[in-house]
Amino acid sequence: MNAEDFVAWVRRAAELVAADADRLTRLDAAIGDGDHGHNMDRGFRAATDAISGGTLPEDAPPGKVLMTAGRAIVSKTGGASGPLYGTALRRAGKALGDTADVDAAALGAALRAALDGVRELGKATEGDKTMVDALAPAVAAYEAALADGSDLAGCVRAAAGAAGEGAEATVPMQARKGRASYLGPRSTGHLDPGAASTALVLGALADVVAQGG
Repeated sequence: MNAEDFVAWVRRAAELVAADADRLTRLDAAIGDGDHGHNMDRGFRAATDAISGGTLPEDAPPGKVLMTAGRAIVSKTGGASGPLYGTALRRAGKALGDTADVDAAALGAALRAALDGVRELGKATEGDKTMVDALAPAVAAYEAALADGSDLAGCVRAAAGAAGEGAEATVPMQARKGRASYLGPRSTGHLDPGAASTALVLGALADVVAQGG
């Protein structure tokens, strides 16, 4: 994957989030502030603007693309989502460094760095009913596919599939982090909006890689 692919990933994520913003907000209204979808839409629009239109140098590497997008998301996204998604993208970008052509191993390391950043900032683990419940299984599936010899496309497909399954698995969970945790048992029976948006972002990555392949 080159820088253009990473720009395409951010743009595709923005498209999917925009299309699903109302659903994400409804999910958040059930157990949170009721603004997740629209916050995410605003943040990813800002990220798209930040990496488009000649803002970045033509020779900017993929890592720079992600770090720029992450900073934009932090500046424009309200609530906890901005810092969490911004940290994820910036950590991933930092892990990529100045690499111009990202292979499967490098992307896996970047996704692992993103997960580590989210865990450190949010202090969440799997089972807490957060975005970690989608991101952690996605990274694990990616790494397992890579270890089995899958190519980049296969690894990304595995990650996207696991993210979707992880998000759905949050429905019966009781939230232990964030505003949803205040509801106690009443937080069960609802899909976590952060996990849902994480699945969208990883689905966007799978879309871009599939088109490139």
